[in-house]
Amino acid sequence: MQLALLSQALAQSQTSGRHWIRHFHLAMLLLLVVLRTTAMALPSPEAATAPIKPQPMNVLFIATDDLNDEVACLGSTVAKTPNIDKLAASGMLFRHAYTQQALCNPSRASLFTGLRPDTLKVWDLKTHFRDTHPDVVTLPQLFMQHGYFTQGIGKLYHNWRQETHGDPQSWSVPQMYHFAPHFSDWYIPGTPQGTPAEKPGPATQCEDVPDETYFDGRIAQEAIKALNQLKQTNQPFFLAVGFWKPHLPFNAPKQYWDMYDPEAIPGPDPATAPRNVPEIALHNYKELRGYTDMPQEGPPTPQQVKHLRHGYFAAISYVDAQIGKVLDELDKLGLADNTIVVFWSDHGYHIGEHAIWSKTSNFERDAQVPLIISVPGMANAGQQCDALVELLDLYPTVADLAGLAAPHPLEGKSLRPVLENPTVEVREAALTQHPRPPYGEKAQVMGYSIRTQGYRYTEWRAIDSGDLVARELYDHQQDDIESVNIVDEPALVEQVQQLHELLQQTIDRGH
Repeated sequence: MQLALLSQALAQSQTSGRHWIRHFHLAMLLLLVVLRTTAMALPSPEAATAPIKPQPMNVLFIATDDLNDEVACLGSTVAKTPNIDKLAASGMLFRHAYTQQALCNPSRASLFTGLRPDTLKVWDLKTHFRDTHPDVVTLPQLFMQHGYFTQGIGKLYHNWRQETHGDPQSWSVPQMYHFAPHFSDWYIPGTPQGTPAEKPGPATQCEDVPDETYFDGRIAQEAIKALNQLKQTNQPFFLAVGFWKPHLPFNAPKQYWDMYDPEAIPGPDPATAPRNVPEIALHNYKELRGYTDMPQEGPPTPQQVKHLRHGYFAAISYVDAQIGKVLDELDKLGLADNTIVVFWSDHGYHIGEHAIWSKTSNFERDAQVPLIISVPGMANAGQQCDALVELLDLYPTVADLAGLAAPHPLEGKSLRPVLENPTVEVREAALTQHPRPPYGEKAQVMGYSIRTQGYRYTEWRAIDSGDLVARELYDHQQDDIESVNIVDEPALVEQVQQLHELLQQTIDRGH
């Protein structure tokens, strides 16, 4: 348009001498308009070279309760876990990941705050981390502060106290299914689906019912619904989904029990307490004794052991199926290409090994957890690593991957270097601890345990005086099932001293 006017003005200037000066001025004015318009249309050098700001990645944070290393991708020859295995094939599997304490509340409080149990002063089931650290910023809360929509479904923080409502500061909307006693997850014939039991019953249930009869099936449903809602928004999200199984009671639909031949499930190994183990390292598995068909004293019968182990594996496959439903929906909605997926268990679990049941020990069976991190486009997808890592490392890792600065000093380490190179080591030892007595009573002794690449070393210390009460040493190069405590062997005096010093250094760094 401007060029046409300029040509017309010049033509008129040639045919009318009397108006030459006027037409010349008009032509110059139009030329200036053309030049200015063209300059505005072209990108500036700065705009041409400025990087495009990447879209924030979403986070899907999946938790299980009481799942030990009995998953196929970690080497289990019994467990059928195709969905967890599929996730491991798309991410990185950490073969040596450890909890901070083998009890739900301290483990979860530590993970979500990035602080150790000793820093939080949380070692039991009842103390909420905001009782001791009211202003701490949790991992989902950090994401919410940076514009993410955060939502929690299922068991994420511990569910002991209903008045805490799953820590509302962490979520953009109220948390769902956050409070219910574990024993209430029961099918009661003749009642509507999901009717909770009022008191504990037997330790297992096998009924031919739909997945949604129990908590985890309904949690998967709600997670799928949430993903579909989030798909419709332009807001990045942090969605945490906490499944309850394989926590007691071992209640799973019959189809998952039928996946296993009970006669083919091996017995506990080792089935007896470690030789030379100090008594304080063991416990009387109070949790299992809370169910009506379990003995109040003495061990379960051989038939009960077989049935309980069958139930535990059925519960594992049940929760694996629910995880698969959520991951399939993430992929179906086209969200997988922009979503970091993290899978973890709050601690391990004994199913008869060392002649104990449940958690609350410092043995490898309780301390080790499955951990998988999958990042879209990661170069090392499908890799496994042997680096020693802790659940405490998840806060700094996920924040780092999302480009978010920590809101307070964190006591874990970002695992980003390991994700980029599976041979990298981020720590010399992983620290786990547990008090005695193991539950709600006032703790008298604290057991601190470190796992190195070759050993597990544990010291039991009086809390008031710091005096050494007992020690344990297990050589994982020769005895990975921890069947013999070798701490007093004369040939290992120097090794024990080195591990003692490393343990103290590890504790000191965490405070």
